[in-house]
Amino acid sequence: MDLKQLEYFVRVAELGSFTRAANALDIAQPALSRQVRLLEVELHQSLLTRNGRGAVPTEAGKLLLAHGRGILHQVERAREELGRVRGSLAGRVAVGLPSSLARVLTVPLTRAFRREMPDATISISEGLSVAMHESLLNGRLDIAVLYNAQPSVEVDIAPLLEEELLLVQLQPSAAFHQLAPTPISLQQVSLLPLVIPSRPNAIRMHIESEMANIGCRPKIALEIDGVSAILDLVADGAGCAVLSRNAVTSSNRPAVFSVRPITDPVLRTKVSLATSSLRPATLTQQSTLVLIRQTVAQVMGGG
Repeated sequence: MDLKQLEYFVRVAELGSFTRAANALDIAQPALSRQVRLLEVELHQSLLTRNGRGAVPTEAGKLLLAHGRGILHQVERAREELGRVRGSLAGRVAVGLPSSLARVLTVPLTRAFRREMPDATISISEGLSVAMHESLLNGRLDIAVLYNAQPSVEVDIAPLLEEELLLVQLQPSAAFHQLAPTPISLQQVSLLPLVIPSRPNAIRMHIESEMANIGCRPKIALEIDGVSAILDLVADGAGCAVLSRNAVTSSNRPAVFSVRPITDPVLRTKVSLATSSLRPATLTQQSTLVLIRQTVAQVMGGG
């Protein structure tokens, strides 16, 4: 059995599409289809059911997918063990970060990764927690930093830090900039026009849940996905936002915003490290998890 053909099949089965798999593997789709077909011919089994929506594993395909993941994992572990004999770890790690943290973690994390594992490669992408959770399941990500992640049989999560959510408004004047920010109750926040991510964004769902607990609901001015875009709209006077302090301080123009603590209750969002329980972490991935914790501790004081 050709390992490359097995890798191609696993990626198609996980992504559910020859097109998406070809993009992820950076090969032409006809070549990918041909290699998977050769694997089917060798095994005398139909491994994928092709339809208008993509490709779904057959019963034989599901069985090979389970074995294939294990085989490819063992191959990766063997490469890593050989790398350790040379004195270094190797392999590729794909990491997903939420936008509010990516701005402050990407550079120091990449710098630490290159220093500690020069023979390995790291890929960092930004995304929403819901999308990154799905990418963990289909193998596009090895590690994700998620907001308010829920435990499941498919994803292992470990606490990383907690962030307090604050009301972000346009700074009214230079004089006000010198004053200490005054707290505002969550009920008062519910009366303000909010520029907020669309559902099922984790922070959006947390805000709505906490407001429902005190008998109110948010006043939505605009639904915008993306921290930078939300802050641009707040700066333009479109409304207020509820974000972490880190999201504001790492923005391009932090001085134009006023940040106020929210009380009754205080809003805190949990940030977790997530990995797939379907694919055991390689040694390089385990080392990357340690580096992420160390980077968070250095950059953000450990939360």
